[in-house]
Amino acid sequence: MKNLSIYIHIPFCVRKCLYCDFLSAPASGKEMESYVNLLLREIKRHAIFYGDHRVISIFMGGGTPSILPARETGRILEQIRNSFFLAEDAEITVECNPGTVTAEKFEDYITYGINRLSIGLQSTDDGELSRIGRIHDYRCFLETYRLAREAGIRNINIDLMSGLPGQSVDSYVETLKKVIALEPEHISAYSLILEEGTELYVNQKNYCFPDEEADREMYRLTGEYLREAGFHRYEISNYARKGRECRHNRVYWQRGDYLGLGLGASSMVNNIRWKNQENGRAYAGCVARLEGAAACAPGGRAFADALRSAGLMEVQELSCKEQMEEFMFLGLRLMEGVDTREFERLFLISTQEVYGKSLAGLLEAGLIKRDGTQLRLTPRGIDLSNMVFAEFLL
Repeated sequence: MKNLSIYIHIPFCVRKCLYCDFLSAPASGKEMESYVNLLLREIKRHAIFYGDHRVISIFMGGGTPSILPARETGRILEQIRNSFFLAEDAEITVECNPGTVTAEKFEDYITYGINRLSIGLQSTDDGELSRIGRIHDYRCFLETYRLAREAGIRNINIDLMSGLPGQSVDSYVETLKKVIALEPEHISAYSLILEEGTELYVNQKNYCFPDEEADREMYRLTGEYLREAGFHRYEISNYARKGRECRHNRVYWQRGDYLGLGLGASSMVNNIRWKNQENGRAYAGCVARLEGAAACAPGGRAFADALRSAGLMEVQELSCKEQMEEFMFLGLRLMEGVDTREFERLFLISTQEVYGKSLAGLLEAGLIKRDGTQLRLTPRGIDLSNMVFAEFLL
């Protein structure tokens, strides 16, 4: 039986953060209910393609999935259970923002089988939170974290951001120390990227951002403090206690099969990539056309044609060259790196034959290292990872 991961996009939030370029917006309760009804239809219809798949992880992202009424979250997960074969030990994650949950909602989450939370904190400094448009303060986050623990959730990720307007190295270190003291199982630490079109991007001249030297120091200290606290860095931006790595995200980096459901969600199954429509009306039309599509095995030309006929976006049958590129630059995001034997098993050609010149240059520059059959980024390679990844584009 093949493994499958499912991503559910919930495009709703209380208000958009100033750095956010994700597909999300405020919505009424009625709009949320209508959207969930569409999702249920999409889940039910897609299930006919995946009878030979076992769902090993579900990730509800957004937006702010925790803004949904608990009963709507329950309806979504119930439909997945009724439509797919869900592994008994499946990892089920919900992204959560402080201020959008109650003790009762967390208790409902436990009832629905949710066993992992990803809480968006970003900073413990209230001034920094305000400057990026977060709806909560640090005290609100602490209450949310306490309620989650009291409800019995034993696997929690906390999101942090560096490079925020008005942030200093000292204030960032204070955030790290406070979060470490809470003893979460997982921490994701990202540097702020000014995405074109966001409020921060448009008005960046009105903000004082840390300089490049301070930003690099925050990046360095993240690894140092978390390593000393017992967190294992298993991916460029992700740290976990032993055995608490995010199963769902590893599927992305290792090119496993994943199905994206909901507005704008992306999928990759059997080397076919596609994306849902980002407009609500267009998305509803795709769901309706999928309901009329004939069942076929996921993968191959017939499946790709069915997706195109339904009006899904960016349907792409990946060439062997594109698969090799992704194997390398996605796999190298993981600290364990890529296995050259697996590359040869999949593509019937060695990494040396395909990437010999690039590998020699990267090894000589000290950006990657070879441990037996594993190729890994070095600490310097992690710092210059985008440059390294570009070397694997054929």
